[in-house]
This record gives sequence, C-alpha cells and structure tokens, in this order.
Amino acid sequence: MAHHHLKAGVDTCRWGLFDAAYAPVLRVASGDRLTVDTVSGGPEVLPGPGFHVPPELLDIHERLPRHLPGHILTGPVFVDGAEPGDTLEVRILDVRLRQDWGYNFIRPLAGTLPDEFDSVRRINIPLNAAAMTGRLPWGLDLPLHPFFGVMGVAPPVHWRGISTIVPRAHGGNLDNKELGPGASLFLPVHVSGALFSCGDGHAAQGDGEVCTTAIETALQGDFELIVHKGTGLRYPRAETATHLITMGMDPSLDQCMAIALRDMIRLLGEREGLSREDAYTLCSLAVDFRITQTVNVHRGVHGMLPKSVLRNVR
Repeated sequence: MAHHHLKAGVDTCRWGLFDAAYAPVLRVASGDRLTVDTVSGGPEVLPGPGFHVPPELLDIHERLPRHLPGHILTGPVFVDGAEPGDTLEVRILDVRLRQDWGYNFIRPLAGTLPDEFDSVRRINIPLNAAAMTGRLPWGLDLPLHPFFGVMGVAPPVHWRGISTIVPRAHGGNLDNKELGPGASLFLPVHVSGALFSCGDGHAAQGDGEVCTTAIETALQGDFELIVHKGTGLRYPRAETATHLITMGMDPSLDQCMAIALRDMIRLLGEREGLSREDAYTLCSLAVDFRITQTVNVHRGVHGMLPKSVLRNVR
C-alpha cells in the first residue's frame, strides 16, 4: 500500500470547524499508510525564547481563518470507497512529539469547576522527548503518553459547519487517552470519502481533563485508514490490544453512561451472540465505565470491556 505524508500548513489545515463542504486536501486508498503532522494553539500560547515553534504554526496564525472556539486540524483526507453506512477504521500506529513544549489553560467559567477559578492561567510546559516527560511548574517530571484529542470524519451534510470542540457521532474531540499507538478507532461514515481530520495533540492527559485542557502540543501520527463496507455503525467505537471500547457523549454524564452502556450491550450481542439480559449482566460484572472528559460541552464516558472475558476473541 502507498505511504502518504500530510504536512500541516495553511493549505492543509482548518481551524475550528468540521464541515462536509470542506474540500479534501489528500486522497488515499483504503489500507494506505498516512503520516500526519499537526500543530496546536493560537498566538497567545507561544512560549518564550529557546523553544522550537513549528514555522507553519506561525504562518497559520497569520493567514488561516479562525473559528472560535476550536482546534487546528490537519485534513480532511478522502478515503476511496468510503460511503455512508460504512465504517472507517483509523489504526493508530505511532504518535510522536513535534516540539519541545506544550501548554495548559485554566479559564473562568470553563472546566469541571467553572465558578471556582476567577482568572486565566496559561502555562507553558517544557517537554523532554528523550525522557518522555514534561516538567511542571512546581518541579514534577510528568510521564508523557501522547495521543490525538481530535480524530473525526465529516459530519452529515445537514449539520453544516460544527465546532471542533463538541464530540458527536462523527468522532471529533473525543479526548480519550486510550486512543494511543496500537489502538483502532472506528467511525461511522456520513459522506463520500469519509473526510478524516485530526489534531489537538495531547502530550499527557488524565481521564476527565478537568481544568479545560491536557498538555496541548504538536504531534506527528502514523495511521492506516481502512474502509469496512456496509457495517451500519452508528457511533464511535474503539479497540486496543486488551479491550473493546464503546463511548457516550452528551451534556449529561447520566446520558453519556447510558449511551456507552447501550452500545456495549449491542456490541456483545453482535460479537458474542448474547441476549440483552446476558449482555447487561456482563456489563455490570466485567466492564469498567470511565469518565473520558468533562469539559467539552458534551461530556464523555467510555466503557472498557476486557477481551480476556470473551469467547470470540478476534
């Protein structure tokens, strides 16, 4: 299969929106390997002297239209053969740092405690790629586990342009730290070509992402994009070497939980042939439901089902 390298720049990035009307910046075949460069943040997050700032980030600040609030995404990428009703599998092969710094925000009226912090705090965090650590202001060297906060396909045409902030059925701002190297993300296709984009690089994040951001940074990722025909998948799912993952996104955490649980019940029926009652029981006994993030308007819950408890491990 072919190997493509999609660099970040004014001509290959969009800032703040997913939109089915965006023209693709690259066309690939199902099964092709794709290396994608991403950048992150506006002019206000740039560090002081001595750090590497990707030059294309400065050009994007100067010339790319900005829709706020929102992320800088690289793409979209047209995948041959992808049509509505199909699934796009995004195999995440590797994720690497592209710069030696990241940033973190606290903002009033945002985050999980929106009324308890009255001023903006913006910090730059030095990143050590050799040690894979980030030095926090109080001297802690935090281990880094890079992943893309945003991976998504174009939304349905009738949604028009939607903010990259809110995760929905097209994927987008999932902020799920399980989606690192070795994982696969499965996204329902809504338009021809799927139109995959990614960005919002995270060097490290805890489940919850409570203060509004992770360590935001520029990343490079290696992917394989694979079309699965006629699956009828309705909502994002994922898989790692050890777990099957379902997701729920909604302003209410109760609804997030219900969405992720219903899809796990559905998945167990599809994969194991379990009745709804048996699947519901197994979810209570073996599935861990975790809070993904609580800061993106639509919050997130993801269910983690160990493959070791399944009969039909693929």
